Amino acid sequence: MVTIRPAERADIPFIMQTERREGFGDLVGRWERDQHEGEFSKPASTYLIGEKDGAPNGFAILRDLDDPSGNVLLKRVAVHEPGAGFGKAFLRLVMANAFSREGTHRLWLDVFVHNERARHVYRSVGFQEDGFLREAYAWPDGRRVSQVLMSILRPEWLSGLAITH
Repeated sequence: MVTIRPAERADIPFIMQTERREGFGDLVGRWERDQHEGEFSKPASTYLIGEKDGAPNGFAILRDLDDPSGNVLLKRVAVHEPGAGFGKAFLRLVMANAFSREGTHRLWLDVFVHNERARHVYRSVGFQEDGFLREAYAWPDGRRVSQVLMSILRPEWLSGLAITH
């Protein structure tokens, strides 16, 4: 059974371990502990932990929870064991958490253009591609990568679009 709960600072080692799994750096990105500590301290951000049968198996970061236009950013979502059927169920719970907050009208994210697996999952739960940010992200080694902007609106989520795809 997949469940979701607010993360605690004690979850940071799990979060960092998940970010550091092979291949995740080029798909999800990774932060150092002090970056996570800083994000935990922001009142307009929240971390969520997804659990499978009571054990942590994924995390998500929501930002801009105080945005006056109701645009909440899904900054990061990652699962410890991709391809095991957990990710989509966890993502749906993250979406429900975001839209359960008064004032949230739009949940949006950016995803690296080469992360086809994630783009497919996002589309399957109702996100639409809004556009591209060409070569918008620079890796420390100088490589540049484009990002795809995706979003889902509250009316789309409420209509069941997020559930039926």
